[in-house]
Order: sequence, then structure tokens, then C-alpha cells
Amino acid sequence: MTPTLAPAWLTVPDDPNDLAPGVWPASAQRDDEGALVLAGIPAPELTRTFGTPVLVLDEDEVRARARGALAAFGDAAARHGGRARVYYAGKAFLSTEVARWMIDAGLNVDVCSAGELAVALAADVPPARIGFHGNNKRVFELERAVEVGVGTIIVDSEIEIERLAVITERLDRRQSVLIRVNSGVHAETHSFLATAHEDQKFGFTLKAAERAAERIHELPLVDLAGLHCHIGSQIFGTAGFRESASRVLELHALLSERGWLDVPEPILNLGGGFGIAYTRADTPTPLEELAAGIVDAVADECAVRGIDLPVLAFEPGRSIVGTAGVTLYEVGTVKTVSLDTGSAPGDADAPAERRYVSVDGGMSDNARPALYGAQYSARLASREGTGEPALSRVVGLHCESGDIVVDHEYLPADVTPGDLLAVPATGAYCAPLASNYNHVPRPPVVAVTQGRARIIVRGERIEDLLARDAGIDRAPLGADEGEA
Repeated sequence: MTPTLAPAWLTVPDDPNDLAPGVWPASAQRDDEGALVLAGIPAPELTRTFGTPVLVLDEDEVRARARGALAAFGDAAARHGGRARVYYAGKAFLSTEVARWMIDAGLNVDVCSAGELAVALAADVPPARIGFHGNNKRVFELERAVEVGVGTIIVDSEIEIERLAVITERLDRRQSVLIRVNSGVHAETHSFLATAHEDQKFGFTLKAAERAAERIHELPLVDLAGLHCHIGSQIFGTAGFRESASRVLELHALLSERGWLDVPEPILNLGGGFGIAYTRADTPTPLEELAAGIVDAVADECAVRGIDLPVLAFEPGRSIVGTAGVTLYEVGTVKTVSLDTGSAPGDADAPAERRYVSVDGGMSDNARPALYGAQYSARLASREGTGEPALSRVVGLHCESGDIVVDHEYLPADVTPGDLLAVPATGAYCAPLASNYNHVPRPPVVAVTQGRARIIVRGERIEDLLARDAGIDRAPLGADEGEA
């Protein structure tokens, strides 16, 4: 028996051309020729127009998920007589067009750098609907946020509080802030994605947050509007949120009792991190169920403590934009490698085989597999394959053995150079993490809706990369300028 290299969660599909529900945008289907169609546009047509790689974003999917998030959390809060706000986490993917979609859907926008703030302002996002994150906000960033009237700054350190004290007095502007709290609860996910345990760079411990609140209350122009806690990313379920909310509400009750919350309706922001399906093995909790479970837990904890339900805020990003994105690549090479798996002597003549399918992108447009070991899916996009399902590893063009796009996938055995390959669920954290490693230009982002396509983020050319190289303008060294 030939040993298998497939992980236990990956099963052999009946049809290696199928599109797993929940992993792909709702508009994804195949046309009569077998090509992948996104929002009414066949993949070959998209790549003829925009080239490869290209990140295709289904605009209607993004807008629908944004409206759905607001409705889910708003309805859950209303059942307890409360209110909820939803901030789109711009770090998942931000452009002026996406920011406008969020405002149209009734969401606010969460940023965490001067660049993200500039994009939001360029999109005419009202400053009062912006939240500003970051563990090391520089003075000029805080000055800009206060100057334009950002709704809330989520403070992350004692130094930042003192910087705001000086800035608000110099500008004579009031500024509302939230304190980012580490509740000690962290998501059961990759250690780099879990952001609420104490030994990490973000926020205050519960005890330190109490001292921070006292200091903020002393400042004449800085108003403490509430607390913030984010427990991680790609979370399936509500247990972590329930425990974290319990601990943070204990602090909220204490601050209310001491009169250190400086607004009539304090805010409790529980962050985001709601997961999506990257493969058919993923079963994310529906957002409506998450919203109901989290808000019910907060309401229960408030009732136990005899306090009013705060205004609740949430920051989904991945769950809004992730599933809407599909990256299209062209296959360049295909090869099969026989591996010595250390199998039993009887299997010596039947080594395991791994098939490598190389595409014209990789870790420069999707760093998540290299960073986190993230798993993705893939399907032929230019046609339906006729071969049997063959275990494959989709890899990029970079000079790195870790340049893996899809670690394990069953693709048709007849995949060949020139085919188009589609990787779904790339709408979040792919374009924002993109790089120019090996001097590879970053691809464009194209929005599709109802049979129409347009570029919302321009792709780069090699000329763009050379334009940044200051040495290009230098005259070459002559015989009198350095030759021995």
C-alpha cells in the first residue's frame, strides 16, 4: 500500500472541480465550459483583462456581510435593550472603495496606522466613525488623530496616555479614549494570533488598566469612554468571549463605581476575530449565533453585577471581507517528487509521492501560510479537470522552500502549465501583508459585481520597483571613479 501524505482532515473529493459551500463567494459557479465564474464574469476573462496573479473581490459579498454583521450585533443588543456598533477592522483589507462600502452599510472603520487613517479620510469616512488602534502610536499619528477628531483612540500604554495629555492641551481639543485590556483569556488558535494573554505587546493587564483609568480621569481633555478587549483571531465559538467579558466587566463595574468613566453611555468593545472557512473542513460559527451568544453572556454578567448594559462594539474584518476574495494564478510548472517516508519494508517499492504545482505568485501576495501555517483550498479556474483527484501542493515562484500557497489539496491529475488556478478566502490579510520579495510586483485588486469589473487597487510593475531604487539615477562608475 502506498503511504499517503494527506492530513487526516483532508478527504478525497468525489469531484476535484467542486466548489465547497461557505469557502467561496456565494456568486461563484462554473459556466458551460467549466470555467470558474465570479459575480457573472468568467475567470479567463478576468485574467485576460487584468493578468495574473490578481485578487478578485466580490463587492456584493462584502457589502452583504457588512450589513449582516451590523444586523446580527444590533439585533442581539436590542433584545436586551442595548445598542451595538460595528467597526470594520481595516487591517484585514483596506482601500478607499472598501471603506466607502463599510460606511454605506452603516459600519464604522477601525485603523491602526497613519497610512490606514489616511486611506479612511481619503474615502471621506467621518472622523467620528473611526477608531484608532496600535501599540506604538507615534506622536505625529496621535496629533493627526486628535486634530481631525477621530471618534476613539484605543490607548495601549502609560506613555501614550501622557502623550495624549500634552497633545490635547496643545491643540485644545477633547479626545475620547478606550483602554485596551488584556483579560488573560486567549483564543485557542495559532500563538501569533492570540492577543489577550498577558505576555504580549498589546494593552494593559487588568490591574494596570485600573491605574490607567485613574490617570485618564485626572486629565482635563482626555475622556475615558470605556474598555476594549480582543482575544484573538479565526475564532469558532463563544466560550472565550464569555469568559473574557466576565473579567472585563468586573473592571468596568469598578470604574463606574469610582466615577472614572467620563461619558454617559460607556462602551465595551469586545474586538473581533470571528473565523471563516478556508477549507471544507472548517465549520465557523454563523455570525448571528456568535452575536447572540456573546451579547447574551455580557447581559448576564451585567445583571449579576447590577449594572447597565454598556454600548457594545465589535470589530469584524476577516469575516466581512475574507470569503469575498479569490486569487487567480497561472500554473507554470508541474512535477511529481517521490519521497522516502520511512514506511515498512513491504512498502519500500511504493514510496509516497508529492505533486508540486507552481504558480506565478506565492508568499509575496499571500504570506499567511509561511507566517502561520495557514491552510487554503484551490481549484482549477479556466476549465474543469478530467483527471482523477491527485494530492497536490501549490507553491509559489519565490526562492524559499516555505513558499507554499496551498499545503495540501486534491486537484485533477491533468493540471498542466497554462491552466488558471483559483485560491478562495483570500480577501483578508493577503493584500495587506503583500511584499516585493524577490522584487516581485504586488498584484492588483479587482472588484467584481453583477458582471462588471474594475480595479480598486492598482497592481505594480517592475518600473514601479525600480523607481524606488535611488541608485538608478547615479552615473555608472568610470575609469576615473573607482576602477583600480
